Amino acid sequence: MTKTDLVSLWHDFKTDLISLIISGIALLFSMIMPEAFPVDPAWIAIVLCGVPIVKEAVVGLVTDFDIKADVLVATALVASVIIGEDFAAGEVAFIMQLGALLEEVTTARARAGIEKLVRLSPQTARVLRDGKEIMTPAENVLEGDRLRVLPGETVPADGIVIAGISSVDQALLTGESLPVDKAEGDEVYSGTVNCYGTFDMRATKGGKDGSIQRMIRLVQSADAGKAKVVRLADRWATWIVAGAFSAALATWLVTGEIIRAVTILVVFCPCSLVLATPTAIVAAIGNLTRHGMLVREGDALERLADVNICAFDKTGTLTMGMPAVHAVQSLRDDMTPADLFRMVAAVEQRSEHPLGRAVVRGFQTAHDTPLPEAEEFRMIPGRGVRALIEGSDVLAGNAAFLTEQGAAPSDLALKTAENFVTEGCTVIWLAVNGDAAGFIALSDTVRPEAEATVQALKTAHITPVLLTGDHENAARHIAEELSIREWHAECLPEAKMRFMEEHDRVCMIGDGINDAPALKKARVGVAMGGIGSDIAVDAADIVLVRDGIGEVPHAVRLSRRMMQAIRFNLAFSMTLNFAAIILAALGMLTPVTGALVHNAGSVAVILHSALLLKWEFRG
Repeated sequence: MTKTDLVSLWHDFKTDLISLIISGIALLFSMIMPEAFPVDPAWIAIVLCGVPIVKEAVVGLVTDFDIKADVLVATALVASVIIGEDFAAGEVAFIMQLGALLEEVTTARARAGIEKLVRLSPQTARVLRDGKEIMTPAENVLEGDRLRVLPGETVPADGIVIAGISSVDQALLTGESLPVDKAEGDEVYSGTVNCYGTFDMRATKGGKDGSIQRMIRLVQSADAGKAKVVRLADRWATWIVAGAFSAALATWLVTGEIIRAVTILVVFCPCSLVLATPTAIVAAIGNLTRHGMLVREGDALERLADVNICAFDKTGTLTMGMPAVHAVQSLRDDMTPADLFRMVAAVEQRSEHPLGRAVVRGFQTAHDTPLPEAEEFRMIPGRGVRALIEGSDVLAGNAAFLTEQGAAPSDLALKTAENFVTEGCTVIWLAVNGDAAGFIALSDTVRPEAEATVQALKTAHITPVLLTGDHENAARHIAEELSIREWHAECLPEAKMRFMEEHDRVCMIGDGINDAPALKKARVGVAMGGIGSDIAVDAADIVLVRDGIGEVPHAVRLSRRMMQAIRFNLAFSMTLNFAAIILAALGMLTPVTGALVHNAGSVAVILHSALLLKWEFRG
């Protein structure tokens, strides 16, 4: 949504609100002192609120042959004016426009997400031709082109590394919290970011067909294919209109009194029916706002009440999205785990790698002692770091790095480390003066409220599912820790979106750009507002402002309570309308008193919906 769209939306809303305020004041004067004016003030409400309803009903009926609740309202307005019941016409128009305004407030949509995805697309590429680097627009890259990617640059196309080693940030596509090491033969994807080393690659797809471009198309198609909830009054409009006209015509034929027929049309107007849904939604949205949840789609809560699966992203959603030291293992008798921790933190203190920063952060949190200086520091992309620490030659990195430097860990040590890898940990090995000294295992940490949230959803008969772009070990470990029986690892955006297509009633909770297509396609999309990407937020229906998933069960329960309130409002308003119809047919109600009766029904609906503002689940 552009700035111009937002200005236009605000202008329309402000105009409708002013019209309602003026109409309400006019109706008040029309009710208490109509004789003080040369023309009934109710005409102000008829013109400001009624004319748009009549116009829309006529256009819809004539051009689209679409029978909506507005057809009955327009008929009642015109009939009331013809027989001189101006207040009844103005009151009906006012109530209907109030309901329309509430729906407008709750159904505004944002479109900025696709625009931001487009801006993330790589713009240029370094193509190697005849031994020269040629800068060209990324969209002009052809399959088979040889490309060079420097540190900090965005990968311009999907391809395979043919020379060089590096680490690539793939969070855009997979949601992985850490860069992935890349060497010759490994795949790289457009839109991901090269962190450290320079590498050459061969494009396996053209620049227009890369992963980031596919994700843009996925978001667009998911948005276009998402079913919209139809307004309740319009869903039953044909029956309402047919019933009203039949009852009015029958009364006129039997009694011969046109005023009774018009009164039936007035009391049959679905004012409280139109208000039943938007008033409950507005109240529920207010409730969720107090709980740190921003509802961006007006019908999202209606859809949320119907979900039976809750699909979670892992990194940044069920977990904190930041690696932390999980275990420290020393292989030498003369080095305690604390000594090993200190040595690894010392050599990593000048590293830019997220794992290295996590080690330093963890040591500084656990210990007050200062770290020794790292001299002759060198970083080897895709492998590790090397420096002199207190006169010792210290290496920190992966097992392949230590092996290359002649400090290979023993088979027993590798087997011990493998136990941590199967739990989803990443291992940093340490070597001192050419001998393997031990390792540190790091892992993402589960959110404190994650387990309680999963259990609360199960209690609400909702099945939790884990969908993550992370590797299988990490996915299995988190799923087992949180008692999630179904999990899917190494999910690219297409896979997550495919899950939404295969399972209709899914609430998707995610935080990354890679979650955007699934958030759009799901029955309901919920995004992490604080650490989540702007694109994920723009794709979602509901935003967790405080970045805590603990309020999700409350939202589910509240949405179901909201639907109960809507059904009660509906039953109450229809019962009241039918009673009023009988009284009108018997001549016991006039158009004015009939309007006041269903106006009282509308007020009752609003008051009942307002109870949702303070509702709390007592489980």
